[in-house]
Amino acid sequence: MRKSFFLSDRPTYDEAKAKKELTLMTSNSLVEKDRAHYFHPVVPIRAHEERGVTVMKSGKGVYLTDIEGNELLDGFAGLWCVNAGYGHDAVVDAAAEQMRRLPYATGYFHFGSEPAIELAAKLAELSPGDLDHIFFTLGGSDAVDTVIRMVRYYFNGLGQTTKKQFIALEKGYHGSTSNGAGLTALPVFQDNFDVPMQWQHHIPSPYPYRNDLTSDEDIIAQGVANLKAKVAELGADNVAAFIMELVQGSGGVIVLPEGYAKAMQETCRELGILFIVDEVITAFGRTGPMFACEHESLTPDFLTTAKGLTSGYAPMGAVFVSDRIYQAIADAAPNGVPFGHGFTYSGHPVSAAVALEIIKLYEGGMIENAKSVGAYFEQQLKTLLDHPVVGDVRAKGLLGAVEIVTDKKTKAKPAKDLNVAGRLAKAGYENRVIFRAFADDVIGLAPPVCITKAEVDILISRLRATLDTILDIEG
Repeated sequence: MRKSFFLSDRPTYDEAKAKKELTLMTSNSLVEKDRAHYFHPVVPIRAHEERGVTVMKSGKGVYLTDIEGNELLDGFAGLWCVNAGYGHDAVVDAAAEQMRRLPYATGYFHFGSEPAIELAAKLAELSPGDLDHIFFTLGGSDAVDTVIRMVRYYFNGLGQTTKKQFIALEKGYHGSTSNGAGLTALPVFQDNFDVPMQWQHHIPSPYPYRNDLTSDEDIIAQGVANLKAKVAELGADNVAAFIMELVQGSGGVIVLPEGYAKAMQETCRELGILFIVDEVITAFGRTGPMFACEHESLTPDFLTTAKGLTSGYAPMGAVFVSDRIYQAIADAAPNGVPFGHGFTYSGHPVSAAVALEIIKLYEGGMIENAKSVGAYFEQQLKTLLDHPVVGDVRAKGLLGAVEIVTDKKTKAKPAKDLNVAGRLAKAGYENRVIFRAFADDVIGLAPPVCITKAEVDILISRLRATLDTILDIEG
């Protein structure tokens, strides 16, 4: 007699288990492909091969979800860039519509596109001073390279052909291209790369927490004196420009004394050298206002941006050029001879359409949120000063840092063999928060400017729990 086969006799199907197994298979496959083929930026290469990649799958608001389903509060906005937060359908729709209509248009040969033209006009409207002319790049590093070339062209056009030397701050970051990495003053971007070059020079960072001077006035005076001394050493007729960030991001989120940038601008004008502000990180609400220049009413000769310009939704950077500089460059070129600098994707129409939509979000309430919640973030971050391993807390709007020490009085740094940065990054992930664990024992923070006060509280709580995992480093 044939045996009946009822549904109840069949093996049960565990959908959740099957999904988990499929996710694990996909994750393992991606890890192996990554290990074999993806040459990652700014990681220890062999250590990354051993560790394997962490794969992100989706994002919404200030949260990211990895391929294994873990939801994490992104306290670093991707790479200082997803200012508006993740998942804005209006931005996606703007990009898709532009791709359907016109996916590419060059800016060469007198051509252009509506989004790029409108974006240039909008940025000029928003910019400080007379920064009325916008040159589009792919990101921040090539924006700095563009400024270097423009500065040289400008002085050569004026007949001041000896002005070739550039000065920047120690602990500054101005990109990782061949020229930018030399103005950057962080060893990992210079060792074995044959930079800085002979025309690239640095003066000390003000770094208030580790400065022997204690008052803002004294630190500012010190900065002015350092710049004047370096120009005197090189010869004023040989120095072209001074470049600085308004908060030193990759150097450890070093917040400069209020008035420092203004004093450096005035010194540059006095010495007859150009003043360049790198706002690749600080622009578009990161420190509160649209541009960090607004804090001190700065009017630089050049300003570089990227990151928040498109909130990371598409690659784009921009150089803002003052009218005075632009007119001199335009006059320097012989009649009919092109200005020989540009990129295939300068003013890319899709990136420009994205940027225009992102700026609508900023103007539609996010800048005001950045100001109010940024002040709250600064206050809440300071509550970590009572933690046994926290030596310093510093912030400017939604840009902050926590510096780790083994002794609060001596400000002693942890021994390298304690691997504090690696431990913090791992513990942070386990506590479902992402931040930048700098190698010099500084936690960098730059949450999306759409973050709420309630989300700031979650961020601080998870950060405190993470700090608790390294209590054993106390001296």
